Amino acid sequence: MSERNTVAVRIYGQEYNISGEASRDHIMRVADYVDSKMQEIGEAVVNASNTGVAVLAAVNIADEYFGRETAMAELQEKNDQLISDTQRYALLWEEAKQSLAQYKEEMAGTRAQQEENLRTLNDKNNRIAELTQQLEEISGHNEVLRSRCEELTRRAESAEAAPEEAQRAIRELEAKNRDIESSFFDIQMENIHLKNELENLRKQLNR
Repeated sequence: MSERNTVAVRIYGQEYNISGEASRDHIMRVADYVDSKMQEIGEAVVNASNTGVAVLAAVNIADEYFGRETAMAELQEKNDQLISDTQRYALLWEEAKQSLAQYKEEMAGTRAQQEENLRTLNDKNNRIAELTQQLEEISGHNEVLRSRCEELTRRAESAEAAPEEAQRAIRELEAKNRDIESSFFDIQMENIHLKNELENLRKQLNR
């Protein structure tokens, strides 16, 4: 249990002994405050009794107390609101940081995908160039074989009885010509397919 202090004070000209668990300085400050209020009211109210002055001082002090209590409640409400806003802003900040990190991660993935698409695009460009060169070479060979085949065919038609060896050579040339034409067609189809893939990759890179 705390030690009680008894302090002799003067309030509005009267001596009082006030006892309490508060410190001596606190009791004296309270007494001085009450005395100053009563002195203020005594000067303002003419012919007021000590009881009347005390009651008016008590009313003024109570009014100040409730005013400060209301102000404290308002301050507490504002403080609670500030704490709530701070927590909400902190949550929004964390969400913003997570969104930024996710965006950076997505951007890194997109950049990697773009680089991969670019490499694929270059590979397909190189493949198309190779196929184009092969097409040109096959076209040249095909023309030569077609010319030879047409020449041998004319010779066979003009001869009454072509030797068996010449007939066999003609059949071999015709078969080789068909193989080359088939290869030529396959390469053309692959070239078209690669060009379509190339166009799709270009569209992806331009998005």
